Amino acid sequence: MRIAVLVFFIGSFLTSCRDNDSKTNGSASMQLPKDSSLFTRITWLDSTERDFGSIPEGRKLEVAYRFLNSGNKPLIIARVQPSCGCTVAEQPSEPILPGKEGVIKASFNSEGRVGINHKKLYVIANTRGSQSNEVQFSVLVEKKKW
Repeated sequence: MRIAVLVFFIGSFLTSCRDNDSKTNGSASMQLPKDSSLFTRITWLDSTERDFGSIPEGRKLEVAYRFLNSGNKPLIIARVQPSCGCTVAEQPSEPILPGKEGVIKASFNSEGRVGINHKKLYVIANTRGSQSNEVQFSVLVEKKKW
């Protein structure tokens, strides 16, 4: 009986973590084309790996990654998946036309995250080579001083 209760609580915890991890801005996701002739290229205009130094616990860190559709087909960002529930991502709601720029934004909640934090955003798009792209950031969260 105790094992069943333990399994239930562990399962509930893992499900709630997974639910938190899938939070984005609430916008409907666009579908990726299956035809690879409709794939394009993405060029990141900012570094895809950033270090934001230190912030006090409780502060929200806003992050933005600018990119260019450097291909010749519309760029579709189907989904931006944060690596954990403390980060919420915002993605473009419309395709980015060739030669145009777009931005992916994220907000990191540092409450209860004292120490070094490495966060990733997985960007799923109709890009050549791989449809999975990754940007990341690091920040040191300093404990609140009373």
